[in-house]
Amino acid sequence: MTVAMSGVLPSLSELIAHYGYLAVAALVLLEDFGVPVPGETVLVVSAAYAGTDHLNIAVVAAAGFLAAIAGDSIGYAIGRTGGRRLVTRYGRYMLLTPARFARAEQFFTRHGAEVVVIARFVEGLRQLNGIIAGITGMPWRRFLAYNTAGAALWVGVWATLGYLAGDHLTSIEAGVHRYQWYALGGLILAITAYAAIRLRRHRTRRNPE
Repeated sequence: MTVAMSGVLPSLSELIAHYGYLAVAALVLLEDFGVPVPGETVLVVSAAYAGTDHLNIAVVAAAGFLAAIAGDSIGYAIGRTGGRRLVTRYGRYMLLTPARFARAEQFFTRHGAEVVVIARFVEGLRQLNGIIAGITGMPWRRFLAYNTAGAALWVGVWATLGYLAGDHLTSIEAGVHRYQWYALGGLILAITAYAAIRLRRHRTRRNPE
């Protein structure tokens, strides 16, 4: 049984219906080291199946979470070992043009490690996250920590949305990409507030009254 959907989603629905958790893990993994796969849509669709009792939501979330971390880690290894040369030579096969990569790298460099979390919610940056972190030389442990936090938030948002939608997924299909900006905005505000608190505490310790 497949969940009723319109547009480009029926093919994903059929794939997940046939291969279940394996499809979830494989598709999310592929997206997270640069392959143009709609990872967040995969999560929403698979969670919708869980909402109709055809899959287990805990296993869907676990598969998505582990695959997201593994995919970005593969991307990190590609960026760290092959670097810019591989991206320049083979990037076009993953729809990664030099201009697109340059913009993503500039954004990443400007915002630091926190962008590893934010990038999860930005189409384009999500697929390049690990690769750029590897190319820019971010320490592995630091990348892993932010990558894990970002994966948990990303999977939590989209799996919850799909699970609550269940049989009504068609009615929210058009809003999937629109809602990511609300989630991103809230995440940026939270990170900004956290950074401000940390800075204030640091200044207080350096200049006690």
